[in-house]
Amino acid sequence: MAVSDPRAGEAMCPYRLVLEHVTSRWGVLVLIQLLDGPHRFSELRRAIGRVGRGVSEKMLTQTLQTLERDGLVHRDAKPVIPPRVDYSLTVLGREAAQQVRALAEWTRDRMGDVEKARLAYDEARQA
Repeated sequence: MAVSDPRAGEAMCPYRLVLEHVTSRWGVLVLIQLLDGPHRFSELRRAIGRVGRGVSEKMLTQTLQTLERDGLVHRDAKPVIPPRVDYSLTVLGREAAQQVRALAEWTRDRMGDVEKARLAYDEARQA
């Protein structure tokens, strides 16, 4: 494999790619949202939109597929009309989501300290 081949990094450090999926912008929000329970695609998209900027259908689809491939999300397609698809966390996904939520809560709780550190850093750089 050539160095520019994305699979080369996966082979050298297999957990890095999963970490990127779990901590990606949309991966974090999907995992945390699914901790509340199963969601349909449109429900998930709306819920994520309330947290921050909305996610496009394409990005949400890609994120869900990636998390499903990694074994973190379960896709349950019911053969009804109109079609119904629910997304939920697997046991592995719930474990990851709890870790991600803990980091998100820490970030929220410590944001004041981060802002102070940034201000001190910026002031020192300007001096």
